[in-house]
Amino acid sequence: MSDYNLELHRQAASTIRGLTMDAVQKAGEGHPGMPMGTADIAVVLWTQFLRHNPQNPHWPDRDRFVLSAGHGSMLLYSLLHLSGYDLPLEELKNFRQWDSKTPGHPEYGHTVGVETTTGPLGQGITNAVGMALAERWLAARFNRPG
Repeated sequence: MSDYNLELHRQAASTIRGLTMDAVQKAGEGHPGMPMGTADIAVVLWTQFLRHNPQNPHWPDRDRFVLSAGHGSMLLYSLLHLSGYDLPLEELKNFRQWDSKTPGHPEYGHTVGVETTTGPLGQGITNAVGMALAERWLAARFNRPG
């Protein structure tokens, strides 16, 4: 990470915080604490470690990001938006509104880039373990050298 752009990191984390504040304020409800408090961690994880492709969100070999605390969904929506997934700013402005792509808790199959529906605290770990076991099985069966 010697070439890590700290200024870009700060801008991304600040943008996540700003998007979160604006969305929760406009919706009149929501949970801003988790996205604001974890923005720095999420930026490093998302940009330096997570293997994903916004142009091919269903790439089979991608890493899965499971937001167990689904009430902090603005963190995930902001990351998806900022990294180029098909989640325009208008959808973030419609956070928690009927028929938006940004419901209060992430929903699998509803918003591109959301890997699993979360809400109740703690369910994410079981989802993530299941995904990891499935990936291990698939890799043993299909991965080949070269």
